[in-house]
Amino acid sequence: MTVGLDSAAFAWSGGFDFVGRRREAGLLLDAAGHSPALVLVDGEAGVGKSRLVGEATAQITEHGGRVATGYCHPLREPFPYGPVIDALRQIGGWLPPVAEIPPWTDLLRPLLPELADQLPPTADTSAAPQRHEVVRAVRALLQACGTLTVVVEDLHWADEATRELLLLLAMDLPPRLTLVLTYRRENAAAGPVLGPAFRRMPRTRLVEIHLEPLAEKDVDDLAAAVLGPAASPALSRALFERSAGLPLVVEEDLLTLSPFRTDHPGSVAADPVAALDRAAVPRGLSEAVAARMKNLTAPAVAIVEAAAVLAVAVEESLLTQLAGLDPAEGSDALVAALHAQVLRESGPMALMYGLRHTLAQQAVYQSIPGPRRRRLHERAITALRDLSHPPLVQIARHHRALGDHDGWQSLTQQAADQAIAVGDHGTAASLLHALLDEKSTGDDLRARTALALSRIALFNVDYTASMAQLRQILADPRLPTVAKGEIRVGLAALFYNQVNDLTVAREQLEQAVVELGEHRPGPAGEALCSLALLAYDCGRPDKDILGWIDRAERMVEHGDDAVAKAWVHADKLFLLAGLGEREVWPMVDQLPRDDEDAAVLRENARGLCNIADAALYVGHDPRVPGLLDDSQALADRLGHTTMVGWCRLHRLRHAWFAGLWADLEAKATALAADFPDDHLVEAEISLTLGDLFTARGQWMKALEHYGDTATKAFAVVAAQVAAGIGRIHLAQGHAEDAWTVTSNAMDELRSNSAWIRAAVLVPVTVMAALTTGRAEEAAQLAAELEHGIADRDAPAAIAYLHLCRGLLARDSHPDTAREQFLRAEAAFRTIGRPYPTAISAELAASTLIPAQPEEAARALTETAENYTRLGAVFDASRVRQTLRDLGQTPPSVGRRGYGDQLSPREHEVAQLLATGASNRDIARSLFLSPRTAEHHVASILRKLGVTDRTAVRDALGDREP
Repeated sequence: MTVGLDSAAFAWSGGFDFVGRRREAGLLLDAAGHSPALVLVDGEAGVGKSRLVGEATAQITEHGGRVATGYCHPLREPFPYGPVIDALRQIGGWLPPVAEIPPWTDLLRPLLPELADQLPPTADTSAAPQRHEVVRAVRALLQACGTLTVVVEDLHWADEATRELLLLLAMDLPPRLTLVLTYRRENAAAGPVLGPAFRRMPRTRLVEIHLEPLAEKDVDDLAAAVLGPAASPALSRALFERSAGLPLVVEEDLLTLSPFRTDHPGSVAADPVAALDRAAVPRGLSEAVAARMKNLTAPAVAIVEAAAVLAVAVEESLLTQLAGLDPAEGSDALVAALHAQVLRESGPMALMYGLRHTLAQQAVYQSIPGPRRRRLHERAITALRDLSHPPLVQIARHHRALGDHDGWQSLTQQAADQAIAVGDHGTAASLLHALLDEKSTGDDLRARTALALSRIALFNVDYTASMAQLRQILADPRLPTVAKGEIRVGLAALFYNQVNDLTVAREQLEQAVVELGEHRPGPAGEALCSLALLAYDCGRPDKDILGWIDRAERMVEHGDDAVAKAWVHADKLFLLAGLGEREVWPMVDQLPRDDEDAAVLRENARGLCNIADAALYVGHDPRVPGLLDDSQALADRLGHTTMVGWCRLHRLRHAWFAGLWADLEAKATALAADFPDDHLVEAEISLTLGDLFTARGQWMKALEHYGDTATKAFAVVAAQVAAGIGRIHLAQGHAEDAWTVTSNAMDELRSNSAWIRAAVLVPVTVMAALTTGRAEEAAQLAAELEHGIADRDAPAAIAYLHLCRGLLARDSHPDTAREQFLRAEAAFRTIGRPYPTAISAELAASTLIPAQPEEAARALTETAENYTRLGAVFDASRVRQTLRDLGQTPPSVGRRGYGDQLSPREHEVAQLLATGASNRDIARSLFLSPRTAEHHVASILRKLGVTDRTAVRDALGDREP
């Protein structure tokens, strides 16, 4: 929908013309007509952000468009994602039938009781939804509405959770959504308003509108519209100087001067400039508000002062009670304040009342004499406590205004606990930070507050602030030792998961174990498990890993903490499986799939999921689906949605190994959207996509994903990344580069446990060594792998060892090489990995070329077909070229006569072209001549109707060959 500007429509019900903003309004409307779009509107307080958005959205709705608006407030009670939920409450009339709404939106039902009948039914679970689930559900619900504009006002006041939700939504907007965010840059946190992680997605229109104050001519036009002939040049100049062009101040002054309109009933001939001087209206907004309040009755003033003390929009009854008026008197006073435009209506049904803006609230509040202000705060505490759901944040604020720091601290702590209970970690973090920033906070409360913050820090967008405060608290000698230990565990998780600083994470955990000691065996055992897992991820020797886990077992064995015991046992089974210990599998089979204690069952579900991951890395692929099925069944039963997500991640990697590539890229993209800002998940997804694009010959795209993985991955995953990059360098004929990358990675993996899980790197490194004339190094690598996996239950590593032995013997002993390659082929087939199976078969067939070319051609033809079925475009092209070199006709990749449709070969070329590949890159990847590649590119541009290579990606879309 495209909405044009209509000058006649830009008028406001309050009498002010819409001046000086036509260009900005046009930008906003144009963006709304070309969704998906993100519009950022910033400017200082009172500059007209809300007015601009209001005028533009009025145009949208007049043309049949849909607009939903939410507001951020400087003072709000804990409620997860409040401003976004406020907007969602308005979309009920635009939702399709329940059957057409994705089922996972059901988790929004507790947050949107107004739409309960329009959302899918939900399972009976008390578990709070995880942040990635909320993002996914909100996005799906917005997408279900069709073309929609969502406005969130005053983002500078958003809590961390809301800002994170909007960040993730902005980075993956539904196709027909326009998201408009207003904020004050000077009041927002340092950096971009959506945080440093924000980046515009390629197909999303980004419009940034910065509003400056009005020009003097605009102020003159505004005055003329309100005051008519009374708006002299002298008055316009005075208004401009008083306001510095700030629309809010101009409008407040014009409201005060409105009696001087010549057509105003009862108006008198007078000079409005002189009238302003006589009224002693100062240059600031506060006096403009005060001058208008002089015309109010005493009850109306009492209502306005009550609203200023409350600082948030409230119901009429609360305002009346606080003002000390009877209901009838209060109603009349409220109407008078509304007519004078000192107060305004707000809320979904306009049943809430407050000052017109924050500046006005501050002006009125500062004008209230101290003794009366104190009485109003005392009344507010009494009135708010009597509500059915007392707003703890507001009550705490009133205690602080009265100088009651003990009351403020107690209520703020309660409000933080309430926020954590409902999953509003953003508000909780803000409240906890406030307590920690207060110098009068006692030692015990500081310890409890820091511990609470350490437990939720992982959920917060600005984890750096939490890290800084936690480290500062840990340096306080007054903090109890045991409390320090528990806080360090949370701090270590931040360094481990968010910063990827394993050294600091290990130091914090080791210190935590010392500080927790025998006093808290459960948390101490969990810290020891974390040290074992950290050593495992870093590829440390077995003795280090098993040493930590043994200490954890001894720590918890004599206690009665069943959950801690389950935690340690689950981690032990995972580590034993990952280390290739044969005795672990009967123990895994005996791991309880049922227990009366839900917390114990939760740890068992986590253990099964992790063990599936370990099984996949060591080569027990057939066990993986069953383990994940058991884990997911428990997770579904417990409402453990995060674990369900991790099961999805491991299924994705299993699909890569199993050769189920048809929709792998789409699944990976969807999974990445559900796990934002988790570098461990991102590393696995990027690794999988890198491997997929390498097999397709889309090397630039593969290297991009491998690069993303390298910045987030631990040593073992980094080794697999190095293997992928090494394969690309070898395919491009850059053997020395391949050796540099892979040999450096090998230096990081010379420990027993790492060989088992990263053996895929060794044959690539061996190939690079042989190609660059380093035969001795190649033999040494194979020997190290053989020693590293001796006596281990590691089917995948054994298969890769056969590949290494075959590569070493290929030139000198082809029969021996063929035997080793066939052993590798059989091993990979047994494991269930068709891609390395095909690679092994190709290598085995190549050993027959000198003596049995016809048999070699038969085997290679079968291998080419297997590669094609998988989608391994590059490998299939390589084998076809080998067949041509043997004088054989390779299997056809298509037929002639595709007309305007892309042939299979052209589709392969187009996929590479979409990644930015040059004609030379395409020729090399698909084993074509440069002239043939050039011909294909020209044909693709013609068929797609584009003239620029850079447009191929968008034009290609989802076309299938």
